[in-house]
Amino acid sequence: MANILIVDDDAAFRDGLAETLADLGHRAVEAASGRAALSALRDGGGVECVFLDFRLPDLDGLAVLAQLRDDPALAAIPVVMLTAHATSDNTIEAMRLGAFDHLTKPIGRRDVAQLLERIVSANQPPALAPSDSGFASEPSADRPRLLGVSAAMRDVQKQVGRAAMSDATVLLTGETGTGKEVAARVLHAASARHAGPFVAVNCAAIPADLLESELFGHRRGAFTGAHADRAGRLIEADGGTLFLDEIGDMPAAMQAKLLRALQERQVMPLGADRPTAIDIRVVAATHRDLAAAVADGTFREDLFYRLNVIPLHLPPLAERVADILPLATHFLGRAAGMRPLHLTNDAQRALLDHRWPGNVRELRNVMERAAALAPGPAVSAADLGLPAVPAREPGADAVPVHLLDMPLPDALATVERAAILRALERANGNRAEAARQLGIGRQSLYARMANLGIERDD
Repeated sequence: MANILIVDDDAAFRDGLAETLADLGHRAVEAASGRAALSALRDGGGVECVFLDFRLPDLDGLAVLAQLRDDPALAAIPVVMLTAHATSDNTIEAMRLGAFDHLTKPIGRRDVAQLLERIVSANQPPALAPSDSGFASEPSADRPRLLGVSAAMRDVQKQVGRAAMSDATVLLTGETGTGKEVAARVLHAASARHAGPFVAVNCAAIPADLLESELFGHRRGAFTGAHADRAGRLIEADGGTLFLDEIGDMPAAMQAKLLRALQERQVMPLGADRPTAIDIRVVAATHRDLAAAVADGTFREDLFYRLNVIPLHLPPLAERVADILPLATHFLGRAAGMRPLHLTNDAQRALLDHRWPGNVRELRNVMERAAALAPGPAVSAADLGLPAVPAREPGADAVPVHLLDMPLPDALATVERAAILRALERANGNRAEAARQLGIGRQSLYARMANLGIERDD
């Protein structure tokens, strides 16, 4: 039996969760605000776990979590963040601050039971007190964002948040176009190094004979054409993050020199007589299978282990279909500017049926093209310019194959989102009428729209 604190300003939600916890054999303590929660925790009530809502009437949940992590007496308590509308920003920041998990309401009895089992088995050690990250509660327009609502992307966002708590090297893997550089930038922005430089180097785009000078720099006169000193990208990244994109394409000779620099945290520019110390966090990325490259001798095994401290895989877009329509809407809105563009039902079906070999990059390009060429505010399937999907054979399963290949929560979210958007379009944006068509109450429609990231225009 554990003492569990529920912090939420919704009395009905608190009562429901408290009843679930009691059924599972635990004792629930309730608080309706952030300050009340901090008071209950500091009064020595023996709280062993906290369920903490993101939005509270006084302090928001992240501010409460930050205070807990700054208090040595409370830092070890596992905290589960709750929100009715999860975003990449609040997920990543919650995990960076040391939350045990970040869940989206509503949560069922089975979810609570499994979560408590994980907390007990993890025996979570005290979290390090985080330094001020400069994060606000709401995302700014220029901050990099790792968007996605699918279960796969929620896992990635949580891993990025946890990785941001340390300076450990991260290896990002995934197909071309899955957003590895975006993930690297989000990781940098969420880390203690966010005020330092973010320096990106595409190892595949720089000729082999220039890569050494590009990375390590040179002194004037080191070779023909070296008319001035050059610092090099590793020195430029001092105090910040060095992003090595397509590390799998780096020549073998450069792999050895990079390994030495990472081990010793020193750089020897070409023509220099003494090394320069560097303080950098390294994030590497590749679309190649580095383990296979090590096996066939094209990539150094010692460098692979040096880079693969925190492995983080970005799944292809075809495996996270629940993200396609939210991402398409986001990219369309950015490309359209002030034009009020929206996707028709046939456009949404075309987007969901396409296999996206170019992943998120391809989707962004398609939406930019559609925004430029669409003759009116309604973007149709014809405006997308995607190849036609072969017609189904008579008697074929009426359920789209891509839904059958998805995790059940993602498939249900995709269907629910499509049904809501279709009802809103039929009702010309009248939400009361859309709710009537869907057979649900208007408040239920609002809650579902918020949970799925569907914007309300009022």
